[in-house]
Amino acid sequence: MSGFPIRQDPCALDFLSLGALVHRLDPGLVPFRKARVFDVHVSGGEYNVAAGLADCFGLRAGIATAMVNYGIGELVQARVREAGVTPFYKWFEHDGVRGPNIATVYSDRGHGVRPPVVFYNRAHEAGALLKPGDFNWAAIFAAGVRWFHSGGIFAALSATTAELILEGMQAAKHAGAVTSFDLNYRPKLWQSVGGPERAQQVLRRIVSHVDALIGNEEDLQKGLGIPGPEVTHSGVSGPHTLVGQLDPDAFYGMIERVVDQYPGIKLVGTTLREVHSTNRHGWAAVLWLNGERFVSPTCQLDVLDRIGGGDGFASGLSYGLISGRSPEEALRLGWAHGALLTTYHGDVTQATRQEVEALAHGGSARVQR
Repeated sequence: MSGFPIRQDPCALDFLSLGALVHRLDPGLVPFRKARVFDVHVSGGEYNVAAGLADCFGLRAGIATAMVNYGIGELVQARVREAGVTPFYKWFEHDGVRGPNIATVYSDRGHGVRPPVVFYNRAHEAGALLKPGDFNWAAIFAAGVRWFHSGGIFAALSATTAELILEGMQAAKHAGAVTSFDLNYRPKLWQSVGGPERAQQVLRRIVSHVDALIGNEEDLQKGLGIPGPEVTHSGVSGPHTLVGQLDPDAFYGMIERVVDQYPGIKLVGTTLREVHSTNRHGWAAVLWLNGERFVSPTCQLDVLDRIGGGDGFASGLSYGLISGRSPEEALRLGWAHGALLTTYHGDVTQATRQEVEALAHGGSARVQR
């Protein structure tokens, strides 16, 4: 058993995320200023975790989110159905001109020494309009929910989304669900609403209601104001990145300071990356659970598309804990699933549980015949 208390009685949902859905335009290796065509990926930092749990691991996962009644909304709904995620939509009508909109994220893949570039159009986004009272938490949790999750990307969208996260966390706690939060600190999102100072004001309030926290060194420093070693960036670093040696000791020191300030936290986990180039990463993960420390193996990744790797880690880790695996095995499942996510185009999983299990237990890349 994991040593992490999770409801064992019958529940309608194993996992419920709260966050905004987006569509990401991906021109592949071509920078956007030269792009002629692009793929459309449906994504969202909070949604990606639910999609991984439903599509890869076969759990009953849901998403509480905004939905807009127009063509892009229909595209997004189709992808949610395809992933097997149960939606709880707050509906908005599009005016045919200005929105509200499903946000657009633009991200090329970069290559070699050229880093991926991410920028946004979140103007008049339906997700940012979500507010307390938009979801009937009492009815949702009355059916049974084992685990409730949200993240810093959704918290950054507006003052009302942060308050909605707090409302959901409190309802989840009252219903006996595990609560988790991925800090997912995004400088571009927070800079437009007050920068690290505003982020810390918002995220500290939320984290005081959290059982399980996902976040790397930059997340903890800039999102929570936790002292730590200087976060060093290369030209191809980004969220869930530690550039340099994959040494978890400094991170564990920060975790101790987090738990001192937020004694309700029982779990902290993160991925560690050593970014050699856009397409070559060292990859590891660490877990702190009730005072015990666990470290994954380290591997070298040949990265096709790095977007979503951290969310893949979160879904694999939570699957392991929900299914009663040991902490070490849960960590390996998160590490393996996150690694596999970097080998697919798009943000959400294309892995099977059997593939994740095989890699977690030492599988190789030899051809399967």
